[in-house]
Amino acid sequence: MMKRILYIAIGLALLGSCVPTSKFTQQVDKSNSLQGERDGLMAENEQLTVENREMRAKFDEVEAQKEQFTQDSIRIHKRVEDLETEIAQLERKYADLQSTHEALLRGNARETRRLLNELQTTQDDLATKQQLLKELEANVAGQRQDVNRLQAELEARNARLMEMEEMLYQKDRILDDLRQKVADALMGFEGQGLTVTRKNGKVYVSMDEKLLFKSGSTVVDPNGVRALKQLSQVLARNPEIDIMIEGHTDDVPFRKGSSIKDNWDLSVLRATSIVRILLDGSGIDPIRLTVAGRGEFLPVDPASTTEARRKNRRTEIILSPDLSEVFKILEL
Repeated sequence: MMKRILYIAIGLALLGSCVPTSKFTQQVDKSNSLQGERDGLMAENEQLTVENREMRAKFDEVEAQKEQFTQDSIRIHKRVEDLETEIAQLERKYADLQSTHEALLRGNARETRRLLNELQTTQDDLATKQQLLKELEANVAGQRQDVNRLQAELEARNARLMEMEEMLYQKDRILDDLRQKVADALMGFEGQGLTVTRKNGKVYVSMDEKLLFKSGSTVVDPNGVRALKQLSQVLARNPEIDIMIEGHTDDVPFRKGSSIKDNWDLSVLRATSIVRILLDGSGIDPIRLTVAGRGEFLPVDPASTTEARRKNRRTEIILSPDLSEVFKILEL
């Protein structure tokens, strides 16, 4: 709802400042696109976090299954040894019975039948034990295959996670490099109301009103023009960077009778003035730039003091690096 209100307000501000409808539509579309990419990245990052938890849970499950497999293998091997001992005893008994049977063939028929029955029972018991041994060996082989399959799945997930972590590290390095380049280019303006920071996956160049404009004016001061020209050189050398210019005001109502209607109007006009300076002779593709007027509604300090209002009267140039490669990895 707040985004919808913001877009309506931007539309009204742009209409009030005689901005063409087509340009407004392009600006809103681009703002929506950037917001969509930002939301998409946040959603994908959340999905990555969920997949990471699931993978860790799967890893713990595999480890538990491996421990159970080890215990089962020990138990099965013990059972196999017991069966082999029993089979050896049965085989010896069978041999003894055969010898006895052969010795007693000349004896009475009743004893012979008894020995034959006992011999048959022993043979049946031996066959049963041999079948059980085969089943246990097959069970061990099946469990080993399951563990190998789970291990392969886990290794594949680990490889994908490492690839994602590498891409995120590269994104962080790109942001750090960009922040340093901008800071180096604007070094002479430190202490004059200019800061360069990195947050939310972007680089923010924040310029106080005193560096750019006189009170209530939309014309950039010469010192501010020099700072913007130096920044435009960095931006021209980094064509993969998208640029958002946001104008901000304090909460003091604009004086009546002025050609500027209100703080919305002032913030948009100031942002537009900065765009024109960045584009002038820089070779920057205009499609990379988006202008937004925030008015008084996104303060850095909500207090109703002179110092807070001074901080809030600012222009922010937000630099967003190309994250298409990160998105490709997340879509795999």
